[in-house]
Amino acid sequence: LTVGRGRVPRLHHWLRRDIYFSHRDMETLCKLLEQGNPFYLYTGRGPSSAAMHLGHLIPFLFTKWLQDAFDVPLVIQMTDDEKFLWKGKYEDETGDNLMHYYHLTMENAKDIIACGFDKKKTFIFSDLDYVGHMYPNIVRIWKSVTYNTAKGAFGFVGESNIGQSAFPAVQAAPSFPSSFKIPLGNQDKLCCLIPCAIDQDPYFRVTRDIAHKLVPKDHPLGGKPALIHAKFFPPLEGAAGKMSASNENSAVYLTDTPEMIENKIMKYAFSGGRDTAKEQREKGADLEKDVAYQWLRFFLEDDEELERIGKSYSTGQGDFWNTGSVKQRLVQELQQMVGAHQERRAKITDDEVREWMEVRRLDF
Repeated sequence: LTVGRGRVPRLHHWLRRDIYFSHRDMETLCKLLEQGNPFYLYTGRGPSSAAMHLGHLIPFLFTKWLQDAFDVPLVIQMTDDEKFLWKGKYEDETGDNLMHYYHLTMENAKDIIACGFDKKKTFIFSDLDYVGHMYPNIVRIWKSVTYNTAKGAFGFVGESNIGQSAFPAVQAAPSFPSSFKIPLGNQDKLCCLIPCAIDQDPYFRVTRDIAHKLVPKDHPLGGKPALIHAKFFPPLEGAAGKMSASNENSAVYLTDTPEMIENKIMKYAFSGGRDTAKEQREKGADLEKDVAYQWLRFFLEDDEELERIGKSYSTGQGDFWNTGSVKQRLVQELQQMVGAHQERRAKITDDEVREWMEVRRLDF
């Protein structure tokens, strides 16, 4: 369905390495595709900062591969409303900062476009702009989900504002093709595939439970969006956590210079190596804990080179026997990747972003 059709040279290395490691309904989706029934992709971004970091890029890079591999349309939701509801401010003198998040949508969209999506098949939308088109489905979802269910799934408390309680329906609505009458050409039986980090699964479990109420009775999946889940991309300080845009040293940003990238990796990337060279030579590194090696699993495409580095580092023998050499290899990879991204992004204007955000029929 993908490599066999000649659209991509091989399976994505995140699939080969179990970084995208679980799914819901992918088999059914692939069977439908074999029968000539297309589907659409849905992903999104909550624009909380002007600069995105590498962790933010993971779902978009994988979604780009999926779009190429399956030759399908894609909708990208920019949840500027969500970020205002959770982080927005109001001051008597200046009012609120809602439009600040709309500005961040425009900036983040440039990074997303720079990933190389097919413009004819991709619709990026701001909730603040597009929500009217989705509103009938949002109302249907509100009607279908009890407050107790939402509270249990999303942890709302008495202090949560009412917008936060209502927001899950806004994130659920793009799972249904009728939210995109124009972009998807009134095809209400299209299935939806959502690539996401594993922490997004609760949102879509609730969505899947009520999905049958929002689609025609003969929808192939009963309206349920199919999901494919990624493991967390570890922060620099340690492989178990999650990157935070609020902690600059936990992440490499897409705006970082080559020097900043080198400094962050060499200084902050948590090492799974041993305390002394002697011990490292004897026991080797703990690859599971070592952030530089884990990041190479994400960004180094060459399986053979990765295996060679892992073998050398974990045994304390060969070219990559110590932490410094592994970190240097990662620095080289990231400098090249971030530099190329910055070049592509620099060419994208506000007018170009507006073209991607224009409500139009997608070509598929």
